[in-house]
Amino acid sequence: MTAAVKKAVVTGHPVAHSRSPLIHGYWLKKFGVDGEYGCLDVAPEDADRFFRDFSESGLTGANVTVPHKEIAAAACGWLDEAAKVMGAVNTIWLDDDGRLCGANTDWTGFLGNLDQRASGWDDDAGTAIVLGAGGAARAIVFALLSRKFKAVHIVNRTPGKASRIAEEFGPRTFAHSWDNLGTLLEEADLLVNTTSLGMTSKPSLEIDLSSLPESALVTDAVYVPLQTGLLKQADQRGNRTVDGLGMLLHQAVPGFERWFGVRPEVDDDLRALIVRDLGGAT
Repeated sequence: MTAAVKKAVVTGHPVAHSRSPLIHGYWLKKFGVDGEYGCLDVAPEDADRFFRDFSESGLTGANVTVPHKEIAAAACGWLDEAAKVMGAVNTIWLDDDGRLCGANTDWTGFLGNLDQRASGWDDDAGTAIVLGAGGAARAIVFALLSRKFKAVHIVNRTPGKASRIAEEFGPRTFAHSWDNLGTLLEEADLLVNTTSLGMTSKPSLEIDLSSLPESALVTDAVYVPLQTGLLKQADQRGNRTVDGLGMLLHQAVPGFERWFGVRPEVDDDLRALIVRDLGGAT
């Protein structure tokens, strides 16, 4: 008898636009793994039942995207530390006892991207500025604190949301309104945009970088377009920049290893594949 083919999916609503099948399909082919990976759209009203009955789905695991990350976390019998802190998962699997387990790998995706494309970026882990206060911001604050940044300033147009994150993550995190950004930039070693501003079909991110030190690194969680207005402006004034595509690629690594038993690498061929699909240049 042959072993059952392991199957995983990305699930959310909507989900047809996801590049995850391309990413995992590339690794399945590269490593000759007898497995499958696809898309599964689950309507919001069906999500709770889907995750609570996941052991009956025939799936080994799944990536979870909006709007199901919190619902999936609530259905898990085990969560890793990051998922507990975030209250959200993006990677789930069944353990040997059929228990649904969940992890949040967005933060490792962020770190993996910068480690690969901006070597030494955290050698002097001083002051970071994080724009936005949503799920991506929470993951990135978690990541920066894990690398011992001395101060992480969360800047949001709704200060209350930034304050909730700062209060949760402790004394090295500080909340600010957008009006304070110009002054904060003067001391920044790292600037991260986690908002959707600058994304294709979204309003642009209106920001003046004139007070930002040229030594600061600038990165954007947005990867469509690959070079956002923020990254263009930073590049033109001489700052190092890193686009957001690598965060997507690196966050996928732990899930593939968990489901298919091989730890993949984010290589140039994978990046080029996704860039071509995005219709952009490397």
